[in-house]
Order: sequence, then structure tokens, then C-alpha cells
Amino acid sequence: MVDKTMNDEASTQRHETVREYFRRVDRGDPSLADICTDDVELYFPKFGFGHGKAAIAELTRRLDLEHIEHDIEGLDIMTSGDRVIVEGRERGTTRDGQAWPDGRISQGLFCNVFTFRGRLISKIHVYTDPDFTSSHQEKVQQLHRG
Repeated sequence: MVDKTMNDEASTQRHETVREYFRRVDRGDPSLADICTDDVELYFPKFGFGHGKAAIAELTRRLDLEHIEHDIEGLDIMTSGDRVIVEGRERGTTRDGQAWPDGRISQGLFCNVFTFRGRLISKIHVYTDPDFTSSHQEKVQQLHRG
């Protein structure tokens, strides 16, 4: 028989860790890596895969964002085994002053899949459009009808 109480406790703790992940991302807090395993695997579109805590810092540098804010209260968080799946909304500003989402094409939607090893995050797979401001006009025109 499975101890549901233990599973519920682990799930609750992991959900709080995920919320803390987004709080730290929003603050640009370098201690974000502290809630990850040393060999954490990171995936982000157009970045590809990175491994280790240094990959988190490198992705942050390459994104070149002035500000990012996630709707933490509005996150839809689901658990499946050692995975926590999160759908949500984000908004922000690039370093050159462009804000997103535009509410027309860019909606600020994302989905992250976190895998846990114990209490720490061992994988972060982010699924979002890295063209936050819809600046890739050729692709926007190809796909957007309206």
C-alpha cells in the first residue's frame, strides 16, 4: 500500500519549490541554483540543452532581459511522479526596452516541466516562444493569420 500522506507531503513541498524557483527567477536571484542538483539538466528553445548550475547563469545572460515577472498566484501546477508540470503566464521587458506580451500575437504563455531528485530540481525543461516580443516578423507573418 502506498503512503498517500508521504506523497502528498512531497508533492506540496515540490510545488512550493517550484513557486520559489519562479520567485528567484523574477528577482534575478543567483541563489536559484541552490534549489537544483549540481548536475541539473536545462532545456530552453533555441538554447538547447545545458548541464550543471552554470548553464542556468548562461541562459539568463543570453536571454538579455531587463525584467521578467511570472504570475505565481495563477500558476497551474500538476504532479506526475517525480515531475511537476507548470503552465502559466509571464511578462517582462528586454534590455532594449521592448515589453511583452503584446496581447495580440505574444500572450506570455509558458509551460515548464521540472523533474525532482529528492527535494532538489534535477531537470528544468522550459517550453515557451523565445521570441518574447514577436520580433521575428517573417515567422510571425507566416504563422499569424488575422
